[in-house]
Amino acid sequence: MAISKQWVAVGTIVAGLSLGAVALVTLGPRIERVEVGARAPNFQAVNLATNDSISLREEYRGSVTLVNIWATWCGPCVEEMPAIEGLYRSLGSRGFRVAAVSIDEGDPADVRAFARNLGITFDLLQDRSGLIQRTYQTTGVPESFLLDRDGVIVKRIIGAHDWGSPVNRRLVERLVAAGGR
Repeated sequence: MAISKQWVAVGTIVAGLSLGAVALVTLGPRIERVEVGARAPNFQAVNLATNDSISLREEYRGSVTLVNIWATWCGPCVEEMPAIEGLYRSLGSRGFRVAAVSIDEGDPADVRAFARNLGITFDLLQDRSGLIQRTYQTTGVPESFLLDRDGVIVKRIIGAHDWGSPVNRRLVERLVAAGGR
């Protein structure tokens, strides 16, 4: 019995789709877990102090880091900034850093002015593409990730949070005191 040209074409298409699916799964982008206990995903953002593109893993290697994803138009983001600033001012000299990543799509000068009005002295970054939100699988802003010196997520907070509370201060102090392990 001869196989019709139609069935050969269907078989070829199915085989091609199957190979394509296998290639996508095997060679496609790897989605990292973004949860407590997992290594924080790397990201690129613009440092608004220098206008340089920086990498989380290169720039913050060896530091206890609070990655805070925020926006100027977000009321809860503004609400938590003074507590983050206070924690940074008291522990920054001991190895605690803040990577505050604005997702504002507008002019970086507007974000700088906004932060200046709040008296922010920690690192101010901007990701106008929104890629950090996809990478960190956020649900909105603010969203924060506290990383130990090895870049492992120790705490994940969705929404505004009192980073100046005694519990949070003790946690950051403990992580800073752990040194390079």
